[in-house]
Amino acid sequence: MLDHQGRLLRVQQAMAAAHIDLLFLNASANLHYLTGIAREEPNYGNTMYPGEWLTGAWIPQAGAPVLTLPRMLADFHLGALPGYNTRVLADAGDPALLAADVLRTLQIQGRVRVAVEDRAWAELVINLQRLLPEAALSQASALLSPLRRIKDTAEIGVMRAAGAITEAAYAATLSRLRHGMTSLDLITEVNYQLRKHGARTHSFVTSFYNMGQAYPFDFTNREELLQTPLVAPVSVSYDFGAVYEGYCYDFGRAVFFGEPDAEYRRVYELVMASQAAGIAALRVGGTCEAADGAARAIIADGGYGPAFRHRLGHGIGLDVHEAPFLTAGDRTLLQEGMCFTVEPSIFVPHQLGARVEDVVVVRAGGGEPLTAGYQALAVIA
Repeated sequence: MLDHQGRLLRVQQAMAAAHIDLLFLNASANLHYLTGIAREEPNYGNTMYPGEWLTGAWIPQAGAPVLTLPRMLADFHLGALPGYNTRVLADAGDPALLAADVLRTLQIQGRVRVAVEDRAWAELVINLQRLLPEAALSQASALLSPLRRIKDTAEIGVMRAAGAITEAAYAATLSRLRHGMTSLDLITEVNYQLRKHGARTHSFVTSFYNMGQAYPFDFTNREELLQTPLVAPVSVSYDFGAVYEGYCYDFGRAVFFGEPDAEYRRVYELVMASQAAGIAALRVGGTCEAADGAARAIIADGGYGPAFRHRLGHGIGLDVHEAPFLTAGDRTLLQEGMCFTVEPSIFVPHQLGARVEDVVVVRAGGGEPLTAGYQALAVIA
């Protein structure tokens, strides 16, 4: 059971310590973390409601927060929230007047300090500056990120369930793989299997990094190759994840269409050994950059250093990418309960590619993967 009331109290304590008088969170992962109000699946084009900029929670240092909602969101999407004073803006209402009334109710005036969601609407910031001309604004992430970084037992349980859905969706695709399929076929199948197995949606754009001498993928031409048949020999690299109860998963495996040669099998084993080293390095007291270095050394020593083209991984939770990052230069100390992706790869465009990815929890003796199946190379003969 996720403890939203406990989270609110911890946020208000952090506000007091940082001398923040008011925190405003619009629809976001931070609002989801604090209240349980789920985000909607994103739309390519914006959908807008009158006064939507004030959708969110106004949180004082102490006492009950205020939730402000446009009428349509209140009626059809969000509704009342226990413990919050919900204020609804009529379709023809003035959002600035409602915001001003909320500030009076919370006794926020003068030279106050207000933290706002990092990706707040410009309309919100402009109106706050007009309503509170002497206020100092700051980013909400300074308060929320340290709290969200460490996952408790309940959160890890939810992420483990997201991983189980993701892994089940991957397993379901394997029996459906055929020579001549396209990347579009693969993406469509994965997204269908995610929903079928219980995901609310996919946590990011489902992707495949497919490489072979007859398949000229080079990271810049994904759209134009979506419907190009996969003709053996070609390596197929999955990258996808489920959303479950608001938490994101991120997962990858490599599959080979045709008969892999000795070089490909060696590359695959290097990637798996690299991941094992990275997982082992996710121990309490280590650093993010040390974990990246441990995994990267395996691939560099194997002669493919430049083909490991990205960081080892990233924090993950309510957002699919969260700080900190497993990369050179990030000296963040690893703490019990941090969750990271560990996703080494070797990509040589027009030749071969292999990647693996699992979400891993930092533990005292080394990382605990939340998914660990399907380690052997899958071959579609």
